Amino acid sequence: MKRNKQIDIKRALTLSGIFNFLCSCARGCVLPFLTLYFRQLGLTPAMTGIIMGTKHLISLVWSPTVSILSKHYNKRRVVINGSLLCSAAVALILLLVPSSGVHTQSSVCDLSNVSSSPTQTLGDNLHKSTVGPEPSLTKTHTKGLVSQPGETVPAQTTTEQAKSSPVVMSKTPNIQHGDESHTQPSQETVSVVVNNSVQEPNITTSVVHHSTSSTVAALRNKRSNDGKLGSKKRQEEKTPAQERHFEFLGYLKVMDPQHQLFFLILIIVSVWEALLAPLEWTADDGLYEYLDFADASDRYRSTGLWGLLGAACGAGGAGLLVSQLSCLIAGQTPRSTVHFYCYSGFAALALPAANYLPLHLNKKRDRASGLLKALQLVRGSPRALLCTVTTLLVGAAVAAVDNFLLWQMQDHGSTELHMGLSVALALLSQAAFPLLSGRVSKLLSPGKVLAVAAAVLSLQCLYFSFLWGAWAAPLAQMWTCFSSGALWWAVNAQCEDVATPEAERSVRRVYSGLALHLGGSLGSFAGGYVVQTLGLAWLFRGVAVGLAAWCVCLLLLQWKAPHQRRINYSRLLAANGSEASDSESDWLDKAFDDDKSNKKYGRRINH
Repeated sequence: MKRNKQIDIKRALTLSGIFNFLCSCARGCVLPFLTLYFRQLGLTPAMTGIIMGTKHLISLVWSPTVSILSKHYNKRRVVINGSLLCSAAVALILLLVPSSGVHTQSSVCDLSNVSSSPTQTLGDNLHKSTVGPEPSLTKTHTKGLVSQPGETVPAQTTTEQAKSSPVVMSKTPNIQHGDESHTQPSQETVSVVVNNSVQEPNITTSVVHHSTSSTVAALRNKRSNDGKLGSKKRQEEKTPAQERHFEFLGYLKVMDPQHQLFFLILIIVSVWEALLAPLEWTADDGLYEYLDFADASDRYRSTGLWGLLGAACGAGGAGLLVSQLSCLIAGQTPRSTVHFYCYSGFAALALPAANYLPLHLNKKRDRASGLLKALQLVRGSPRALLCTVTTLLVGAAVAAVDNFLLWQMQDHGSTELHMGLSVALALLSQAAFPLLSGRVSKLLSPGKVLAVAAAVLSLQCLYFSFLWGAWAAPLAQMWTCFSSGALWWAVNAQCEDVATPEAERSVRRVYSGLALHLGGSLGSFAGGYVVQTLGLAWLFRGVAVGLAAWCVCLLLLQWKAPHQRRINYSRLLAANGSEASDSESDWLDKAFDDDKSNKKYGRRINH
C-alpha cells in the first residue's frame, strides 16, 4: 500500500510567501512608474488615462475567466509559468516603442538637453535641415547662395536686424507663368536667422531648392495620372471586406505620430495585462484549496502581508537604483528602461518558486457559482451595498491618484528616489494597520471606520494638490495606514458579517476584484480627461471634494440602514476553546437572542 503524502503547512506557507514577495516586487518595480514612462514617450493625459482604464477593464473580465478555465482543465501551474514568462517578454517589447517626438514632460533629467545646451541643439537642428554648404559666421552680414551663374538670391541680413528678432523665417517662392515650353527653373528661398545672444555671432542660413523643368513635371504628372487610374481599377475589383481593410490601414497611415504611438502602446499594454492578470487569482485559488484540504485555511490571510512588503521593496529599490544612474545608459537608452529590466528579472526569479508552489484541485467547488452567490449576498444586505459603492469610489480615487501623482511630483522637482520612497511608504503604512486594528475596533464600528478611511483619503488628495517640493508627497503617504489600510480592514469585517460558510473568499473577491477594478477603470478614464482639460491640481481637488461629499452621505445612509449580522459558524468551529471565551460566547448569545426576538415579532404581526 502507498502511504499518503504528508502535508507540510509551514513549507507551503513559506513557498507561497516567497512567490508572492517576488511577484509583488516585479509589479512594484514598473507599475507605479508606468504612467511616467508614457509621459516621457509623449502621450497626453487623456491617452494615458485610456490606457490605464483599459488595463483595469481587462483585469476585471479576464482574471476570473482564466481562473475558472485553468481549474476546469487542471492547468493552473501552466497558467502561472506562462504568465510569468510571457509578461516578462512583453514588458521588454514595450521598450522597443519609439518616442512620438512630442516633448510633454517636465523633469530634472531632461533627455533633450543631456548632451548639449539649448543653443547647441538648435544649431545642430538647423545644420541638419539645410541643403548645401555649412552656414558661415559673419560679423555684419551674410551673402546668399548662388543658384546659377549670374543669378544670386538676395539674403543679406545685418546684425542689428538679427538682434531685434531672435528667429526669422521667410519663404519666397518664385511662381512660373507661361506655357510648357518655358524651361526657366523656379527657385525657393528659405532664410533662417538665429540670434543666440548679444555676445555670440549670428547664424544665417539660406536654402535654395531647384525645381525640375516643366517637361519632367509633365512626365511625373502623366505617371501619377496613370497610377491613379490603375489604383481606381484595382479598387473596383476589390471586395467590400478588402476595401474596409485597406481603408483602416490607410487611416492609420495618415495619423500623426502621437496617435500611432498611442494605439501601439494600447495594444502592447492590453496584451501585457491579459498575460499578467490571471497570475494572482490562479495562484491564490490553488493555495487556498491546498490549505483548506489540510484544514489550515485560517492561515491563508498571512500571505497578503508578503505581497505588500514585496511591492514596497520593489518600488523603493527600483527608485533608488534608477536615481543613481545617469540620464542616458548604454548610448541613447534612457534610464527609465531599468524599471522594465527589473520587472523581467524578478519574474524570472519567481519561476522556481512557481514550480514548487503547493496547488490543490478541488473539483467540488465551482468558482462561477461562488461569485454569483457572493453577488446575491452583497445585494441582499444594505450595508454591504454601501460598502461596495464606497469601494468603487475609493478605487476610482486611488486609480486617479496613482496614475498622475508621479506627474505632480515630477513637476515639483522630485526624482525617482522621491517617487519610489513615496510609493514604498504608502505600502508599508498600509501593511502596518493590522497592528492598530485592535484599538480601532474598540473605538469605532466597521461602518464608521469605512467613512473615516474615505475622509482620510480625501485629505490626502487635497494635500497632493498643494505640493511645494520634492519631499512633500512622502509626508502624506504615511497616512495611508488610516485610508487604504483601514478601508480594507472594514471591508473584511463586512465580508464576515455578510458571507455564509465557504463564501467569504468569494465575497472578498466582489470587493477586491470586481468593485475595485471597475472603479479603477472609471477613475482612470475620468482622471485623464480632467488633467487634459483642467490640470493636475484640479484633479486632486475634485477627487477630494467628491470623497468628502460621499463620506457625509455614507454616514447618513448607514444610520438609516438596518444592521444585519450573520453567525459565522466556520469561525466558531475553527476557534479553540481558549479563544472563544467570554467575548465570543457573549456575541453568540446576543445573536441567538436577536434571532428569537425577530421570530416572536414576526409571529405577532401574523396574528
